Amino acid sequence: MATATIPSDDSDGSIPIRAGVAVPRHELTFKATRSSGPGGQHVNKTSSRVELTWSPGTSTALSPELRARALHKLAARLDGRGVLHLVSDRTRSQLQNKEDVIDRFAEVLRTALTIPKARRPTKVSKGVKARRLDAKKRHGAKKADRRRKDHD
Repeated sequence: MATATIPSDDSDGSIPIRAGVAVPRHELTFKATRSSGPGGQHVNKTSSRVELTWSPGTSTALSPELRARALHKLAARLDGRGVLHLVSDRTRSQLQNKEDVIDRFAEVLRTALTIPKARRPTKVSKGVKARRLDAKKRHGAKKADRRRKDHD
């Protein structure tokens, strides 16, 4: 299987993730390999599949707290060395696959760094409790009325 390293275009320098967090492109490694699936001769001679690798443990873009959160949330997606691998072979264009895998990387990291809202437990209001008890009393009274009529 032929592989080729894709040079990183450091034109804009970093990939924005969220406010205050941007991953420098030099931390990402891209590798182009031959894509699988249909495509005939084109698939057999071009390396259009793009693999992105990134190590959250050594990233300078993340603070220690964000790094710990990313390592925890991405644990199932990291290999034994703690490296995240993402692959794209959706199109026949290497450039479009590279853009696609970068977009997916940003979305995966954005999701991992999102802090979920804390659940605030709510109480059942007094009115709801009163209505439920009233309904139970009415239902019980209806049953009691039926019982009294049958035994007379």
